Parts: sequence; structure tokens; C-alpha cells
Amino acid sequence: MAHRPKNPLIPVRDGVSPSCVAVPHDKPCPWPSVLDFLSDRLPAVDRAGWAARLHAGEVLDDSGQPRAPDSPCTPGERLYYYRRLEAEQPIPFEEAVLFQDEHLLVMDKPHFLPVVPTGRYVQQSLLVRAKRRTGIDTLSPLHRIDRETAGVVVFSIRPQDRNAYQALFRDRAVDKCYEAIAACPGDSPALQGHVRRSRIEEDPAGFFRMHEVDGEPNSETRISEQERRGGWAKFALEPVTGKRHQLRVHMAALGLPLVGDQFYPAVRRGPDEPEDFAEPLRLLARAIAFTDPVTGQARRFESGRALDWPAG
Repeated sequence: MAHRPKNPLIPVRDGVSPSCVAVPHDKPCPWPSVLDFLSDRLPAVDRAGWAARLHAGEVLDDSGQPRAPDSPCTPGERLYYYRRLEAEQPIPFEEAVLFQDEHLLVMDKPHFLPVVPTGRYVQQSLLVRAKRRTGIDTLSPLHRIDRETAGVVVFSIRPQDRNAYQALFRDRAVDKCYEAIAACPGDSPALQGHVRRSRIEEDPAGFFRMHEVDGEPNSETRISEQERRGGWAKFALEPVTGKRHQLRVHMAALGLPLVGDQFYPAVRRGPDEPEDFAEPLRLLARAIAFTDPVTGQARRFESGRALDWPAG
């Protein structure tokens, strides 16, 4: 299983941190060469692709030296490589820096851009773009928002600070406010201070979706209507918990599906289908606030973006 290494001899390349795979301790080794091992254990890249990467010096050993395709495979050794895609769709929207000091980098993420490399996106991720933009290889996101969601994302800069900041999110010591625009029947009452609590679990019909089920609640969102225009309304959403797709699931369950949502209440476009950049999800991570555990300062960061009301 590939994982993130902690070897200071292996550098970040083009904003991408190295991945690592260990050769099992089997003796005798069942793979005559490094190429045989990589082709067998990581088949997402075909044999010709691994051969090309090895010839290009893109697979390194623990000392940071490139391995040749025909070099012997040694039980217990670790090999480092850089994840990349042969064809990656550009995301035609730019991130912005909201704040930076020696401890934190705060970015304003556009719609459609994932926070970290995943699936069909590597270079087109906020983390890789931020590393390339700032030259800071130690960046680590302290929280995540959906690829479809825009807004504030906070990164830790110094590894020694990371646990202190991550504890804020684990302990729910962070105030988060989102904005959303949803379809809203004209005769529906305005929600003010409404609290939605439910149990959210992965939908067995589709790994990329969540749904509400019976049982003890594990999610909570505070919901207040801010403005109404025709058949649409803008809401302030304050998640108390952080379940995947929580805001989208809660709003859909209330009969207020978010504009541009491709997954809720029904799937309109699967996760591997082509994007429609003209129809973003109307969900924005508007602001985040906390007391900085490293400096003691009161921190509040707010997105400079605005949600577009639907036409018509």
C-alpha cells in the first residue's frame, strides 16, 4: 500500500510530495527487478509507464538515488515515486491568498478544485497549486471542503504546529459559517435558527453519496434564511459537526436542495463524468474563526467570493 513518506532526502517535485511503497520482506524475492515489482504492485500505471518513469529517474531509493528498471528488487526496501496523470483536465478558476504568516496560509478556493490530490486531479488541486505558488513544501490542510464547494481553506505551514491546529477541529473549537442558495417554494416558511440533527452514513447505492438513516444523530447544522428572490433563497449554514456532504444532505432532506448540486437529492452527474463549469454548486465556505493555539490571537478569515443567483 502506497503512503506518504517522512524522508527528508526525498524532495517535493513540481508541488507534489513523494509517495512511498515498500517491498515485502519475502525471501526469496518474487520480483527479479524494480520494474517487475512496481508493475505488479501498482498496476494503475502500466509496465511501459513504469519503465518510462524509471528511465527518467522518477523512482528513488531511501538515499534519494534513482533506480534503474533492471536494478534488483530487495526485500524490505522502500521506493519513492511521484503521482502524476498523463492527462489532467485544467480547472479554469484561480485560488487567492487571504492571509499568510509563519504559521498559517489561508486560501480562497474556487469551485471545482479539490483541496488535495485525488482521483483524476493532482496538479489541479489546491494543495499542489499552493505549494507551487508559495514554494512552501510543508503545507498541510487543517480541514477539507468538498471539491464542488468554494471558500476558505486553512493550511498549517510548520510541521511542529500541525497537531495544535488540528486539535481545534477535532475538539470543535472552530466556528465555521457557510452560505448556500437553494430552490425554495414561495409559500415555504423562512427558517430562522433551525437546527437539523440526523444520522448520516455512506449511501450503499453509491460510495460518493451520503444519506440520512435512522439512529442516534451524528451530525448537526444550524440554518437561517438570509434573503429570498423568487423561487430561490440564500441561507447561512453553521455546521456543528463535520460529516462528509453534511450541509448538502441536510438541505436536501429539508426539501431545499442546493442549486447546482449534482448528487442531491438525486444523482444528475456522476463523479467521473465531464464537468459543467457553467453550473457550480451554490455553496461557499464564507468564514472561519478560532483562537490560535500557537500565538493566542483571535483569528477570523472570510472569503472574498460571492455566490451567483440562478438566472430566471
